[in-house]
Amino acid sequence: MARPTRVSRALSQNFLADRAAAERFARLAVPNRRHHPLLLEVGAGKGALTQRLAPRCRELIAYEIDPRLVPGLRARFSGLPHVRVAAGDFLAARPPRTPFSVAGNVPFSRTAAIVDWCLRAPALTDATLLTQLEYARKRTGDYGSWTRLTVLTWPRHEWRLAGRVGRDSFRPVPRVDAGIVRIERRRTPLLDAGAYESWRQLVALGFSGVGGSLHASLCRAHGRRRVDAAFRAARLDARALVGEVPPGAWLRLHEALRS
Repeated sequence: MARPTRVSRALSQNFLADRAAAERFARLAVPNRRHHPLLLEVGAGKGALTQRLAPRCRELIAYEIDPRLVPGLRARFSGLPHVRVAAGDFLAARPPRTPFSVAGNVPFSRTAAIVDWCLRAPALTDATLLTQLEYARKRTGDYGSWTRLTVLTWPRHEWRLAGRVGRDSFRPVPRVDAGIVRIERRRTPLLDAGAYESWRQLVALGFSGVGGSLHASLCRAHGRRRVDAAFRAARLDARALVGEVPPGAWLRLHEALRS
């Protein structure tokens, strides 16, 4: 009998062992089987998610960075010609030029880099990622506050918390629960292409902390009267903390200050 593969702490490995959780994740990642031509899986591990994702798409490329796991993955899915196991780091892969999705149980230590890769991929349609619960809640506004990354990317990408997975669903058991982050590229962006530079400048200034508040920070570039009018248009209190301002209010601020 083959010895079980020891997990790598350096690779932040926590394998999903809960079959029901894996099936629920697959349904969230690929809600419509017929219209899902290409899916890239991050960190296939031992194939728990791969097994459930494979029937839901026409082509699946499963990336696995741990060379010890690759032979087992290839043997397990050798009978499925539409599944290809790619040995190597997902972050080193070139994004496909045709529409594609990303899904996977993301190593907690590499979450930020993987999310950044997804956001930069021009042809990405959506990403469904199993991350540390705190990260998932923070990025999707579930704490009642919003991060700079979420606000900055909101005109093109919608973020939402799609579910939670308890820590006991993984082996080895991590210290914290996990959350399912769903990032969807909007079919129609909320801003036209010519507005993105002013949008980036607004968000950067607002999150700079210069002036002690969002209102004070914006006053440095736009003047108090214009900012007061913009806050009224956005229905914001001048004392509102920057993290408390939802993306929709940022869009109204941008519209008022750009006009």
